[in-house]
Parts: sequence; structure tokens; C-alpha cells
Amino acid sequence: MKKSIGLNLKPPEKECSDGKCPWHGELSVRGKVFEGTVRSTRSTKSAVVEFAYNRFIRKYERYERRKTRIVAYNPQCIKAKEGDTVVIAECRPLSKTKSFSVVSVKETGK
Repeated sequence: MKKSIGLNLKPPEKECSDGKCPWHGELSVRGKVFEGTVRSTRSTKSAVVEFAYNRFIRKYERYERRKTRIVAYNPQCIKAKEGDTVVIAECRPLSKTKSFSVVSVKETGK
């Protein structure tokens, strides 16, 4: 049973029985939504997602490029791999470092 998570994204084609899956489980997503690239999937059911942004430096009246890495929950039905461009959404804290969940894969890499 797929439910609506409140974002205009295509639900995954696979089914899963994961309770922490935003599409098939009880996890609700709210707050910030980011799009980034998966850099690591070494941990079980986790993905390290990296995205770049620009920050304005007032003193020099210029922008600097920065990047940040976010640890996100990677459900079994989505199973994002390294190099994929994914959409992650904020959820309740799932562990010490995980407060985001992968909700969609935009394009596959590698």
C-alpha cells in the first residue's frame, strides 16, 4: 500500500515492509527537502548525500562555494546507490546522525 507523502514525487515501483519507509511504513516527512548526490552507501540502510551551495561573503562582496554531507535513511524499496541523484526529506530523528530519509531517485549515476 503506497501512501501520499505530500511531495510531488513518483513513488517507488518496489514494495517493502519497512516500518521506517516514508512510502510504505509509518514514517512521516516534514520540513526541509534537498536534492543531492549519494557519496557513500557503506552503512546498512544509510546513504551519505552531498550537495553544494553558494554562500555570500559580505566583506569581499563575493560568493564562495560550499558543500555539506547529510546522512539519510535509505529504504529497501528505493535502494539508492553511489553516484545517484536523490531527493531527501526531513523526518523525525531515526538515530544519532539520521534525521533525513531518501524519498526518490532522480537519475542513476555510474
